[in-house]
Amino acid sequence: MLVYILKRVLATIPVMLIVAIFVFLLLRLTPGDPAAILAGDAATPAQLERIRDRLGLNDPLLTQFFTWIGQLLRGDLGVSLLSNTSVAGMLGDRLGPTINIALMTITISVLLAVPMGVIAAWRHRTWVDFLVMSFSVLGFSVPVFVIGYILIQIFAIELRWVPVQGYKAPSDGIGPFFSRAILPSLTLATIYVALIARMTRASMLEVLGEDYIRTARAKGVRENVVLFRHALRNAAVPILTIIGTGFALLISGVVVTESVFNIPGIGRLTVDAILARDYPVIQAMILLTAGIYVFVNLLVDVSYSFFDPRIRY
Repeated sequence: MLVYILKRVLATIPVMLIVAIFVFLLLRLTPGDPAAILAGDAATPAQLERIRDRLGLNDPLLTQFFTWIGQLLRGDLGVSLLSNTSVAGMLGDRLGPTINIALMTITISVLLAVPMGVIAAWRHRTWVDFLVMSFSVLGFSVPVFVIGYILIQIFAIELRWVPVQGYKAPSDGIGPFFSRAILPSLTLATIYVALIARMTRASMLEVLGEDYIRTARAKGVRENVVLFRHALRNAAVPILTIIGTGFALLISGVVVTESVFNIPGIGRLTVDAILARDYPVIQAMILLTAGIYVFVNLLVDVSYSFFDPRIRY
């Protein structure tokens, strides 16, 4: 098992290197001049040239790449062209809200979706199965911002149970954090509950037809033990995959939800950086997103070793 985990860890190194090369070339070869963004429209050619020299943009492309890689290895993500502040500091300020919302969303999704999928497979072709699948179709069909505005109208405006918008960190108190995080989390969870429930149902249906399930039932094993200890354990690999992929998507794709609920996360930071052509921030965001995907996939691969009996080396 340790050898398997080590192989998976080492495999992430060339992936991140390829991503770094792609990000560097993409932003260096696209139209636009960072020096012009910094200097403004009234800058003279001499001023632009001095800024390019300061940023190293006049160096050979290979020299720029190795300089940039060296900065990354030291944890230096550069300085924002617009705010003139550390990109690492900007990400640190914005990453917390996004991760907290994503963790709450994925927790709600798993707690609701996995039992729903198991019960739907257990009661296959009954009204319970039809109800779960209908909710899944609805969850995929309705846009996220529509769900968000409906929840705001019901729970924030009419019932006044929670604030309309805003964000509070857990350090400010669990109550203020929960009251502001629950609506965006429920909004995002609608899609992921539908996705995870469908995957759980499909995986469980395959497993419930196996011989060992019939044998366990013939021996008189309780139905809940058959479903959750025997069947769900053997159906867990594709479910874990979709949960891990869903968490990575949550980190990188919450732009709409953060806009609707006025959450200062990395989604809004990414949009602002793209509109302003703030290249250091864009580079850092792409690398961060790729790193999250690689890390989550690594965790999913490692978790396979606990569920797949063939991985014991």
